[in-house]
Amino acid sequence: MTDAAPTGPAGPPPPPEKRNAFTRFLDFVEWLGNLLPHPVTLFAILALLMVLLSGLFGWMGVAVEDPRPLGAAGRAEDGMITAVSLMTGDGLRRIFTGLVGNFTSFAPLGVVLVAMLGIGVAERSGLLSAAVRALVLSASPRIVTVAIVFAGVISNTASEVGYVVLIPLAGAVYYSLGRHPLAGMAAAFAGVSGGYSANLLIGTIDPLLAGITEEAAQLIDPAYQVTATASYYFMAASTFLVTIIGSLVSIFIVEPKLGRYDSSRADPAVLKEDGAAPLSGLERKGLWVAGLAVLGVLGLMALTLLPEWGVLRDPVTGDQMRSPFFTGFAVWILLFFLIVGFAYGKVVGTVKNDRDVIDGMASGLSTLGLYLVIVFFAAQFVAFFNWSNLGAITAVNGAVFLQETGLTGPALFIGFIAICAFVNLMLGSASAQWALTAPIFVPMLMLIGYSPEVIQTAYRIGDSTTNIITPMMSYFGLILAWATRYDKNVGIGTMIAMMLPYSIFFTLAWSAMFFLWVFGFGLPVGPGSPTYYAPG
Repeated sequence: MTDAAPTGPAGPPPPPEKRNAFTRFLDFVEWLGNLLPHPVTLFAILALLMVLLSGLFGWMGVAVEDPRPLGAAGRAEDGMITAVSLMTGDGLRRIFTGLVGNFTSFAPLGVVLVAMLGIGVAERSGLLSAAVRALVLSASPRIVTVAIVFAGVISNTASEVGYVVLIPLAGAVYYSLGRHPLAGMAAAFAGVSGGYSANLLIGTIDPLLAGITEEAAQLIDPAYQVTATASYYFMAASTFLVTIIGSLVSIFIVEPKLGRYDSSRADPAVLKEDGAAPLSGLERKGLWVAGLAVLGVLGLMALTLLPEWGVLRDPVTGDQMRSPFFTGFAVWILLFFLIVGFAYGKVVGTVKNDRDVIDGMASGLSTLGLYLVIVFFAAQFVAFFNWSNLGAITAVNGAVFLQETGLTGPALFIGFIAICAFVNLMLGSASAQWALTAPIFVPMLMLIGYSPEVIQTAYRIGDSTTNIITPMMSYFGLILAWATRYDKNVGIGTMIAMMLPYSIFFTLAWSAMFFLWVFGFGLPVGPGSPTYYAPG
């Protein structure tokens, strides 16, 4: 008796195809990565290893000079960054008392939990299923890929939307089209995280990085100012580069490598039998009402931000970007999906009362079990890494290494982007990494004639392109947990091999664009941003 072929819109997997050299290399990366234990076990081992390494380097007295100026937040009085041992009495007490806090304060955790309350209602009401089917039934497969990558880049204005909403939605879209859902998730992940620094809009990270760059520039020129739009021209143009490269890699490399989808390894809860069914009249009516609800929520958002009296502007400065509107954006995700999902559900009859809403919220959180376990151990590893100062020491040593290479002229930026990309594998926060390295790189490159704006632009390329291949990225665990719902055998190696082509081609194409833009055509990277700086 033979096993039945797996069912689903993708059908059974095809026979093995001939693999080219690059695909075989990715297969090797996947095999090698998947030799690692389960992500939960891996993060537990890494956390323990970090404790042991901190003890070793602390005992050796490893230290580097802190490049941040005197009085900067986190700078020690002696001006040194010293490895801190966690294998002392103080270190063990800190681990014991901080274990729970590390978990509950892990940056993405609160955002994900709050957002999933609203998304759970939208999913339980049937809104997400109907919206996906309305989108894909008449869509060209390649246009869908381009739209997903582009939407991922644009979502960086409020990055939680991309990570929490767009990436799992892209998997559902691909599945409904009979394509591999992991390919859809990869395309969205590439846009959201690999293209983190590209956008047509100014995001919350722009003024933050500009402030750090300005402080570093003032070590050389106390009157120098850097605006939030310092890199805007280049980053806006990069939106289209990232969209094109991300789409091509998705269509011609990642999706063919994944092959045809085998739904037998999926969680049955994510495989909807009516994934390709046409919309009923009642569902169409529900979507129209949901559309009106969307307009209502967007109008409410605008009223709290755009007018001078907007209640969610910064209450002191009136600033829109650095305001409660954006710092609390997870609340808008909750309200958006809660209101729109409720409106749709009332029309189609899937939401009748408050109990249905509560059941939807509970259902949303119930899907996060694996993610919560991963986050607990990942949060400990990240906390121990930060407490030990090993990440900061690595960043400073990388900058010093670049200084010692002897590279000059535009070629120096090749090493600069490479160092930033490498350090980003360990320090996932763009602002934390730049706060440590900007006081080294910005004065160094200013003294040989380059403006802080150009330096910051090059940094953002390196900071973005390796986000998608490092487990240190805050949302990596969440994406891995969602991927396992479509394929229970997905491991860290699978994720890295799937995203590595994007990282390679983004780095090459984006760096080439930088050199052509700045040194080939002599274009400014932003309004009022010079290319060169004349040391006084």
